[in-house]
Amino acid sequence: MIGGRPMIQHVYENAAKTPVLDRVIVATDDRRVQSAVRKFGGEVMMTSKLHRSGTDRLAEVARKLKADWLVNVQGDLPFLESETISRAVRPMQKNRSIPMGTVCSPIEDEAEWRNPNIVKVIKDASGFAIYFSRAMIPYPRNAISQTSKRTGKKRVWGFRHLGLYVYRKEFLLEFARLRPTVLEQTESLEQLRALHYGYRIFVSDVADRSVEVDTPADLNRAKRYLKDLEGRHGRSKN
Repeated sequence: MIGGRPMIQHVYENAAKTPVLDRVIVATDDRRVQSAVRKFGGEVMMTSKLHRSGTDRLAEVARKLKADWLVNVQGDLPFLESETISRAVRPMQKNRSIPMGTVCSPIEDEAEWRNPNIVKVIKDASGFAIYFSRAMIPYPRNAISQTSKRTGKKRVWGFRHLGLYVYRKEFLLEFARLRPTVLEQTESLEQLRALHYGYRIFVSDVADRSVEVDTPADLNRAKRYLKDLEGRHGRSKN
């Protein structure tokens, strides 16, 4: 519960605000989640308990839908902005050769950069992912300061990957048929399966610093974040 509502309700309602989406569905294998979603009037589909990843779960739902592409918003992102979802989708609308897309935002906090619960990404000059990791990437071999001597701005330690994916439907179904890889299993990151088999993932830059809830400490941080957010909106109305 965050602010008196289930976390999944926050995720659902933010996704529903996104103009590029026609439909929002919660895919789960847990009856407790199903019950929570039905209580707030959301759409939910029950799936197998045997899926190895969220993408495999999404593929089960995708087989029942008529859609050109699907967005996977992970349920631990209660404050993900609708514009972030739109920014992930737009490159795929413009370029049909892109099979999969996601987003990243700059990391300005060294502790966040070192946190293995926060996934990092590096990408090439064209905006496609080179690698995702729970480790610090790129690794700073030489000592670096936390501020820029020239501008005084805080250092960007790296780029944080947010748990959001866009797939062309035909690629999603193919992806779910691929065998999991050593990299995927080592890092526990399903997107590494796509990179291993040579598929490109476009990574859009966003300013969204959405709170991901992976631990009890994150949940407390999310509750504080919501309280601050509501306080700012309350003051702006006055």
